[in-house]
Amino acid sequence: MAFLSSMNVVGSGLTAQQFRLDVISENITNMSTTRTEAGGPYRRKIVVLEEAGAQTPFQAALARARGEEVQNQQGGVRVAEVAEDPSDFKLVYAPTHPDANADGYVEMPNVDLVKEMADAMAANQAYSANVTAFNVLKQVTAKGLEIGK
Repeated sequence: MAFLSSMNVVGSGLTAQQFRLDVISENITNMSTTRTEAGGPYRRKIVVLEEAGAQTPFQAALARARGEEVQNQQGGVRVAEVAEDPSDFKLVYAPTHPDANADGYVEMPNVDLVKEMADAMAANQAYSANVTAFNVLKQVTAKGLEIGK
């Protein structure tokens, strides 16, 4: 049924945007973290999304013949990776800070609140668009079921 694959597409979008908001929240939470288990300050994380494309019938048959996994999902999006932002850390003069270097500077995380808020608003808009698409899909399905009455 086509509407089930449409629900999967919308559901994958909802899941991806929720995960993106979770990572943005983690970045904001760690804006002042100067020590991590890896050493050094917290490094901003970025969610990389990719298409969860559908396989054509030929691609599915070829994958079966090779003994590979056949994709059942018809499109959508998935999280490819959570990458670290390679930008430089900010240096802040704070000679009394326990993590200050010999010159009195502390390396602060490369998290910019304005950038994080813009990303959060974009993720929120994308999430809302997926909710709207899901609601439209529900209405279309309900109307389709009324045809048989």
